[in-house]
Amino acid sequence: MGVIVPKHGRRIVERNLLKRRIREIGRKIVLPFLRDQGLTVDVLVRARREAYQVEFETLDTEIRQAVEALCSEGS
Repeated sequence: MGVIVPKHGRRIVERNLLKRRIREIGRKIVLPFLRDQGLTVDVLVRARREAYQVEFETLDTEIRQAVEALCSEGS
């Protein structure tokens, strides 16, 4: 799983925090979900600037919905 976060005037501390949050969601939610679906794929999450302002729960929900939508599309 790869993570890309925008710089856009953000300090390294803020960028690292966002990357850690997204990686944690991937580790706990995305990768187990994909494994349960029987999929072996590479995942790349490219965060938008707005991701810096949202709470962890919002990131979790949006990433989960995106992965579920992509998996149901491919079926």
